[in-house]
Amino acid sequence: MKVDLRRVNNAVHFEGTGSGNLKVQVDGSAEIGGEGMGVRPMELVLMALGSCSSFDMLQILKKQRQEIKDVSVSVEGDRTDAVPAVFTKIHMTFDLQGNIDPVKAEKAAEMAVKKYCSVHDMLAAGGVDITYSVNIQSLHD
Repeated sequence: MKVDLRRVNNAVHFEGTGSGNLKVQVDGSAEIGGEGMGVRPMELVLMALGSCSSFDMLQILKKQRQEIKDVSVSVEGDRTDAVPAVFTKIHMTFDLQGNIDPVKAEKAAEMAVKKYCSVHDMLAAGGVDITYSVNIQSLHD
């Protein structure tokens, strides 16, 4: 796996290129010259954790023949005040919509986050406390 980053301006705005030549805009905080032109690096870490877990959870729920209409995840992290300002706690909230068995959804989330998500394992190995919750909105609501 390889990604490339190219500086876009005279500040700290970079364009990242991953597989398939897809582009991601990355920028730093205003304190270091960022101009709000992209996602901050630590936000990308939270996005990586949320997407990795969500991909796995969707695959598990599909195999269990759950009817999923929509999925979103909110990921919130607490960081230290020291430099480097690493994450100490991260909480993910999975919001599912569809005809989904709550017991299967909870089990799918547990397996996705704690067993299959590589990003979780890297962060947890560094001492980050990662938790999650699952909300289900039934199609009958």
